Amino acid sequence: MAKDIEAAPPGGEYAAKDYSDPPPAPLFDAEELTKWSLYRAVIAEFVATLLFLYITVATVIGYKHQADPAGPNAADAACSGVGILGIAWAFGGMIFVLVYCTAGVSGGHINPAVTFGLFLARKVSLVRALLYIIAQCLGAICGVGLVKGFQSAFYVRYGGGANELSSGFSKGTGLAAEIIGTFVLVYTVFSATDPKRSARDSHVPVLAPLPIGFAEFMVHLATIPITGTGINPARSLGAAVVYNNEKAWDDHWIFWVGPFIGAAIAALYHQYVLRASATEFGSSASFGSN
Repeated sequence: MAKDIEAAPPGGEYAAKDYSDPPPAPLFDAEELTKWSLYRAVIAEFVATLLFLYITVATVIGYKHQADPAGPNAADAACSGVGILGIAWAFGGMIFVLVYCTAGVSGGHINPAVTFGLFLARKVSLVRALLYIIAQCLGAICGVGLVKGFQSAFYVRYGGGANELSSGFSKGTGLAAEIIGTFVLVYTVFSATDPKRSARDSHVPVLAPLPIGFAEFMVHLATIPITGTGINPARSLGAAVVYNNEKAWDDHWIFWVGPFIGAAIAALYHQYVLRASATEFGSSASFGSN
């Protein structure tokens, strides 16, 4: 892609910005299958998603056990446990930690919706995207399986950490919540990793995983009461497979369709609106002259 053009002052000249985008990833690259770096990245995605599901679902189960009025903390059940705020911090904090740890190996996707959005933007090839999604789903199943193994006495009783549509909300509302939540997350991923932002704000020491983790945290605060917050099809699939409850499966389509739509909208918005080249759509100066 060509460098973007900075809008020039009246009577001035246009100047190229001091950055360039990486070339788009090929749709299919057979040579990529022969490289160890691809399989190392796939392993990193598997392990990261396993750890993500283990920590977060264990937090959910632990909170429900501590806040159970019929449990050992019945006297102060309403004030026990980490609460929704703590659950949101667990998800956001783990995303921050794991993206920081794996970004240099696999890009730190840990979410099929993120991978799908980056694929649409030609940031990853089809082969890499498919292998990532498979690894993420398998890692999620294994991570939730560990939670069930370690907390077998509470796992089924407290819902297995599975995403379900809360009572009082329609399926349309749940789908919209997942679309918007995933849009926020994937939009943040694009913005935090944008080479244009890095060049413009090079004097600001912002660590890319930090805003991504905060986006995960904020979306959970808003969406937990509606769907339990999916915005990650692997997270929803792992819990649904291990918990294997009819209600979880009835609503499961929401947690694939919603995140994929949200990721697609975020990719299109970032690539073709925010990052549209001035050579394609005209400079800001030309818009201002009309």
